[in-house]
Amino acid sequence: MGARPQFIKAAVVSRAFQERADSISEAIIHTGQHFDANMSSVFFDELGIPVPKHNLGIGGGSHGQNTGRMLEKIETVLLEEKPDWVLVYGDTDSTLAGALAAVKIHIPVAHVEAGLRSFNRAMPEEINRILTDHASSQLFTPTDSATAQLKVEGIDDAKVHQVGDVMFDAAIYYGERALATSKIMLDLALEPKGFILATVHRAENTDDRVRLSAILNAFGASPIPVVWPIHPRTRKRIADFDLTLPDRIDIVDPVGYLDMVMLQKNARIIATDSGGVQKEAYFHGVPCVTLRDETEWTELIDIGANRLVGADASQITALLQTTSLDLADTSARPYGDGHASEDIVHALRR
Repeated sequence: MGARPQFIKAAVVSRAFQERADSISEAIIHTGQHFDANMSSVFFDELGIPVPKHNLGIGGGSHGQNTGRMLEKIETVLLEEKPDWVLVYGDTDSTLAGALAAVKIHIPVAHVEAGLRSFNRAMPEEINRILTDHASSQLFTPTDSATAQLKVEGIDDAKVHQVGDVMFDAAIYYGERALATSKIMLDLALEPKGFILATVHRAENTDDRVRLSAILNAFGASPIPVVWPIHPRTRKRIADFDLTLPDRIDIVDPVGYLDMVMLQKNARIIATDSGGVQKEAYFHGVPCVTLRDETEWTELIDIGANRLVGADASQITALLQTTSLDLADTSARPYGDGHASEDIVHALRR
């Protein structure tokens, strides 16, 4: 693993591994894809993830550079470790590199969060998902639609296990911890439901001046402050494009996971282009406005918990100015029962 969402997913699975330490040993390879301390090491500290046994220190390059360098170094580690399984999470360059390195030397791959599709192959994440799924020996899906998609693509049913979403496990376990320990609301002088929480990091938004400018303008028209823990790459692109931040936007440095949970719980609305944050908004009962033209979490659209607006400034502005958005019934539970991590460990032991 190597990116923030993967650390969160791994936290609950690692806890399940630790409960079976008599029969399973886990060695974590951290590729270094997210190298900023606020986006990496703080997650290991807060979430209790075991210290990585291997830290490859790879990040900051293009998709091809990162994937190629990771592939070479991961293969070296796997030849040394000789594991029974390689477990990969999600859809990043680290995911694909880990899967390819393993299958090339005949080590079976297990993919957590398999079967997701946005059907937009211009997204690097979509290619990573598809290739990883078809290289994997065990595929752990989070939803009905993900399981159905793998069947459509001809993947053997015996390889597929619908376990639910490990992010839901994390929301349950760490939500209470955040309430007990996080001081972010006090530190930022925020009132519950008195702000909009924003995250913007995907290339289709950050690398397109028109889209990024439209998003900034829409945030600037918000009736309440927009709190934006900004990705370092996004900050750089705003400077590169010489864009002006409206007064309504309060930029903060990336925050730890528990602080992010508190911000999510207390936001009136969440505006994001992150797949993980879309779900976290739902888990915490907060309406979500998604700054993308499509989403892999289609069930959130179907049940009315999420609104797709792309980078359309008028749509974003209209939704952010709505004093209340209808929120779907969170009892629908499309992401399982909160025990996905235990089910993954049981399957691997079998």
